[in-house]
Amino acid sequence: MTCAQLVELVTTFLEGGLDAETEALFIEHLAVCDGCETYVDQMRRTIAEVGQVEPESLSNETRDRLLEAFRTFPRD
Repeated sequence: MTCAQLVELVTTFLEGGLDAETEALFIEHLAVCDGCETYVDQMRRTIAEVGQVEPESLSNETRDRLLEAFRTFPRD
């Protein structure tokens, strides 16, 4: 598995959605690639932190900017 492939699969991995073979390749790659290991750890921390944000705590401007960013995010 390449670093680019790992990045493509990280969300599915963190949600426990990879098939057994792909998950094994993912974990093997993490064992030998410090950069990807750091990336996955950062993603875990980001998800944990963002999950604690209460929607009501966001200003209208911040909320609108986030929604616009998601609307314009490039899709395959």
